[in-house]
Amino acid sequence: MSISKLSAVRRRDPYLERELKTYEQPLPSREYILQVLEEQGKPVSFDAVCVLLDIQVHELELLQRRLRAMEREAQVLRNRKGSYILPERASLIAGRIEGHPDGYGFLVPDDAGEDLFLEAKQMSKVLHRDRALVRVVGVDRKGRREGVIVEVLERANRLVVGRLVVEHGITLVVPENRRINQDILVTPDGKGGASSGAVVTVEIIEQPERHSKPIGRIVEVIGNYADPGMEIEIALRKHELPFEFSSGALAEAAALPEALNPSEWEGRADLRALPLLTIDGETARDFDDAVFAEKNGQGWRLVVAIADVSHYVQPGTALDREARERGNSVYFPRRVIPMLPEKLSNGLCSLNPDVDRLAMVCDMDIDDRGVVTHYQFYRAVFRSHARLTYDQVWNWLAGSVQPASDIHRRLQPQLQALYGLFKVLSAARGKRGAIDFETIETMMLFNEQGKIDRIVPVHRNDAHRVIEECMLAANVCASGFLQANRQPCLYRIHQGPTPEKLEALRNFLKEFGIALAGGDDPTASDYAELLEGIKARPDAQLLQTVMLRSLRQAQYSPDNVGHFGLSYEHYTHFTSPIRRYPDLLVHRSIKAVLAGETYAPGKWADIGAHCSMSERRADEATRDVTNWLKCYYMRDRIGETFAGTIAAVVPFGVFVALDEVYVEGLVHVSELGEDYFQYDSVRHQMLGERTARRFRLGDRLQVKLVRADLETGRIDFVLADVA
Repeated sequence: MSISKLSAVRRRDPYLERELKTYEQPLPSREYILQVLEEQGKPVSFDAVCVLLDIQVHELELLQRRLRAMEREAQVLRNRKGSYILPERASLIAGRIEGHPDGYGFLVPDDAGEDLFLEAKQMSKVLHRDRALVRVVGVDRKGRREGVIVEVLERANRLVVGRLVVEHGITLVVPENRRINQDILVTPDGKGGASSGAVVTVEIIEQPERHSKPIGRIVEVIGNYADPGMEIEIALRKHELPFEFSSGALAEAAALPEALNPSEWEGRADLRALPLLTIDGETARDFDDAVFAEKNGQGWRLVVAIADVSHYVQPGTALDREARERGNSVYFPRRVIPMLPEKLSNGLCSLNPDVDRLAMVCDMDIDDRGVVTHYQFYRAVFRSHARLTYDQVWNWLAGSVQPASDIHRRLQPQLQALYGLFKVLSAARGKRGAIDFETIETMMLFNEQGKIDRIVPVHRNDAHRVIEECMLAANVCASGFLQANRQPCLYRIHQGPTPEKLEALRNFLKEFGIALAGGDDPTASDYAELLEGIKARPDAQLLQTVMLRSLRQAQYSPDNVGHFGLSYEHYTHFTSPIRRYPDLLVHRSIKAVLAGETYAPGKWADIGAHCSMSERRADEATRDVTNWLKCYYMRDRIGETFAGTIAAVVPFGVFVALDEVYVEGLVHVSELGEDYFQYDSVRHQMLGERTARRFRLGDRLQVKLVRADLETGRIDFVLADVA
């Protein structure tokens, strides 16, 4: 339809051109509908909306559909007379419900405004993650905006995992997710043969109302709490992690060849003679990156070969849909939920030694200052000449062990070249001002029964850092290549601290007589300089922890705002397409540029938001599993005394991280002593009103273990030296 055929009213639509590109017979855009309703300044009936927008008879049903969609997204609302109103004009705010284990909750507004407090009575109508319209009714005693729920827009919970409880003839499910703070009643015929105490999945058949609890029926009996692997089964369902591949994805994977066909090499560089190698952890099974380095005059040549997953996972296939939904692989202790079926993740796309593999290659020239002077991307076929481990490589580089085989001896010059390049790249990183927080990572060692035997620290050595710097270089080249060629992609962005967090950090640092440079807009180098300056202080760990918490979380976005922590103007993820969907998209984008095309998988912003969500979801699920395992591990140590450090201060107490055991637990505020303790969020401390006894982040404590509850996942301590 041409613009000239539309009435003057319809031509006023500011988004008409966009609608014409999308629809052959465009309706008024959502923005225009909202503009017209705003201009009226009063509720508008459907008939009046049709007149105001010059809607024709054949468009009536289509307009009704659009208005219903706008209602679902809380862009418009109908009053009791059926007239359309704007939620903000009725002082209504749309958003998502965040439940709290103590019964109250919050509405997180869609417009990213300030959260609204919802008292327990209001939360009886909804469950965690439901969407609702809320009216602001005042301010509570803590100064927070308080609301009442006017309408539930969308129910988020259909299946809930929890523990079955039978009491006084009443059967109910206690949700594993403590943010869902209502028990779910089970219908008399909906028990499904489960016995009291079992872990089950319940399907909600009636959502909660103000005067009635949610009602459901058991659809899956998962097992008992003490069953091996139960902690993972619970986490998978609690966090709604996809863990079974669709039949379509499995069929597509099964149809793939077992090995490369020479016909697949066409148009690819043959790098099989180049001694590329993989360096990974002892237990790694999916090898998606191989490296090669050699001295090149005063500088180096660095080749990073990444598994060409995009060759096998094509857009629009079942494999692609599955990978997109999962977003990433999830690494639990002793179990991995892969993003791709095993035939790909541990087979065709895993860069196993001495087999031909397809790769996307970033081939770089790097000068003696660590600056990439030239790079190119191309498709290749290659074979890994060795599968090495971090400890193995570091022992050779440090000279503590000599290589035993001829193959390993032949690789030594390349490893020395890699190490020399690492030193230059590491120096450039320091000069650039990237932030390098020193954190302790741990690993669980299990016994034959699948329970924790002990928890040990994982020490990063320079072999880890060699690979890290190689991957950083390739990722920066990928983002630079796509940006220079104007190909949209998902950048890995990391913004600096918010003004509120920056002010809180500066106020905290004042207590110690130190300051963060940079004024209202500090850079990563300002953080790095301060970190270097406090290294020798006895309270360095405390200061570093508070600095780390002042920063925002990294995420995926098509809008390049740079990476604050790494101090890069542009950065993306290119090096792990087996286990991260954004990397797979970056590979497709690079291939599109090489082919003179543009890759468009859909709305980049929506895909970025989903991948950021799936990353957080995986983190939360693995944290749940880790905490459960640690809780089980500590059950046999009730009554023991431990030394530890205050790792967090919260209004209801302090969390203490134990030395050597690497487990955290709570000392409740009621156990801090015979006093009233005031929580100070700026100073990260609890202060006794009468005794002036202070418990601050980073303080050392002796604590006694009094509780390790598997059902709640809580580990509780009391002070061993209480006065």
